[in-house]
Amino acid sequence: MDATNTQAWLALGIVVILVLAALAAYFSYRRRQSRRLADRFGSEYGHAVEELGSRSKAEAELRRREARVEALDIVALAPGEAARFSRDWKRLQAEFVDNPAGVVGQADQLVRELMQQRGYPMGDFEHRAADISVDHPDVVRNYRAAQEIRARNLRGEADTEELRKAVVHYRALFDELLEVRPEADPRERMPATPVEARS
Repeated sequence: MDATNTQAWLALGIVVILVLAALAAYFSYRRRQSRRLADRFGSEYGHAVEELGSRSKAEAELRRREARVEALDIVALAPGEAARFSRDWKRLQAEFVDNPAGVVGQADQLVRELMQQRGYPMGDFEHRAADISVDHPDVVRNYRAAQEIRARNLRGEADTEELRKAVVHYRALFDELLEVRPEADPRERMPATPVEARS
């Protein structure tokens, strides 16, 4: 009877150790995932926690964002496209003194056009901001601030200084999204044509 009790206690001890080890591994994994998400999303991590009311809900949302954006075909701009967007931004910025309220709307439209050209879907603002936060977490708060001022402007409540700040916020996002794919180096050797290969 003693040997049976000893074996039972030993088996129970092994089960307890395995359960504790599994729990430790699970909590270690969760901590690493939390740290990874906090590092990747920066201040957007805190924004999601505050908005959703708990860390676990925020982390689930941030993982959904990552999966959604990973499935998108986000592309860099061709050099010519990037040059056109840059010209459009300079033109828009030059108009600010004469038409600050109109320029804020134009800046919003140009940023949307740039996002669409890069491959971001054009859902409502919160979906656009969520998608941007995956690869550009440092400027998504600029986008939110610009949108807030734009909404106040549409209600006639924003002054010129606020409109200037909105354009600065849009510019931060615009600059971040203006990613250009490198052109092929013409010095790189092209593959041999069939004639060259025979000689």
